[in-house]
Amino acid sequence: MGLFDRIRGDDAPRVAFFGIDGVPYSLIEDNPDVFENLTALARDGSAGAIDSIVPPESSACWPSLTTGVNPGETGVYGFQDREVGSYDTYVPMGRDVQATRVWDRVEDEGRDATVMNVPVTFPPQRDVQRMVSGFLSPGVDEAAYPDELRDTLNALDYRIDNNAKLGHDDDKTEFLEDAHATLDARFEAFSHYVEQDDWDLLFGVFMTTDRVNHFLFEDYERDGEYKQEFFEFYKKVDEYLGRLREMLPDDVTMAVASDHGFTVQDHEVHFNEWLEQEGWLDFAEDDHESLADISDDTEAYAFIPGRFYINLEGREPRGGVAEDDYEEKRTELKKALETLEGPDGRKVCERVVEKEDAFRGAHDDIAPDLVAIPNHGFDLKAGFSGHGSVFDTGPRNGMHSFDNACLFVDDANARVGDDTDLFDIAPTLLDAMEIDYDRSEFDGSSLA
Repeated sequence: MGLFDRIRGDDAPRVAFFGIDGVPYSLIEDNPDVFENLTALARDGSAGAIDSIVPPESSACWPSLTTGVNPGETGVYGFQDREVGSYDTYVPMGRDVQATRVWDRVEDEGRDATVMNVPVTFPPQRDVQRMVSGFLSPGVDEAAYPDELRDTLNALDYRIDNNAKLGHDDDKTEFLEDAHATLDARFEAFSHYVEQDDWDLLFGVFMTTDRVNHFLFEDYERDGEYKQEFFEFYKKVDEYLGRLREMLPDDVTMAVASDHGFTVQDHEVHFNEWLEQEGWLDFAEDDHESLADISDDTEAYAFIPGRFYINLEGREPRGGVAEDDYEEKRTELKKALETLEGPDGRKVCERVVEKEDAFRGAHDDIAPDLVAIPNHGFDLKAGFSGHGSVFDTGPRNGMHSFDNACLFVDDANARVGDDTDLFDIAPTLLDAMEIDYDRSEFDGSSLA
């Protein structure tokens, strides 16, 4: 039990959650010599591979992980969403998340939450103990609340994110140096507040893992040039998690999880280019750059990753598909996606999900009509400026996967099984803290 608890006489159990964005369970399971601490955590508690959400994109995943509900309730479907009744798009931020975060439930109980570097939380909330927003935040000064947190983070040379553009260089040396520096500062910040021990919930995310995976995952899986550097980075991640575990007081349950899995990327698939070539998408002008440039002859368009919208009359401003034709057109598009093959003859899509099977809630009015879950190797893109070819390669060699996310709970009574997914994490954390909730509020269930 921590000093703060002894002073206040509060013996309520506490939780420290650490996110490792995009880390697949198989990476840890297959390399126990690299992940000595996470392997020990799995042995002492419970661990396993879990499923992500539809779609498995970080901007949608973290709102769902932190609320326990699907994008139809959070209102966030990806890095870019569409305004209702418009072709205008926006980048969802923290205030766009419409469901209740797990830390808000903690604060509502009169307990304290420290929240650090969670994606899609900018601007920082001022109704929690302290928060520094994560991915998409402009900088520490704007992202940290209150002032003491900002000052502490600046003194530690804390970074919101590492410079992913460095990963585009053939020589990954500078990219790796930046990734290590970002990771080091993140650990120093997390350990500072673990040791301060004045919170009931500590919720922090290591995002650099996702960045390293995007540019070095093929090196890991296919014995590439930077395989050793990949392992060195992850050995440090594991060491830091082990040190954080050692710092935690006895009344704290530690949990570690990723928001999606990862796999090697062989092809980029430019779906708006494919839709245009197949006659589904048409632009009013040759010089087009955005969704607003499509014509009323368009029957479908796409957003990343693999989100497809029927250009429906009455819903879209220039809808090219009558409501009576909606189901027929959606079925036709679904079949075309299910049969699409890549340059190597493999099916691009592992499955295609209809919106009714993935999204439900008060904010499903901007839900995609179909979501393609790709087979491993096919990264689904969707720009509007014209790409020229459907299949291509880019600077990244790793991509997100729906399967093979990871979850570790330092409690042998937790049950991580084949049916566990991202929605189960929030109710599990609340149960670990003995905070009551209505089970019907969540799409998942507690693993306790």
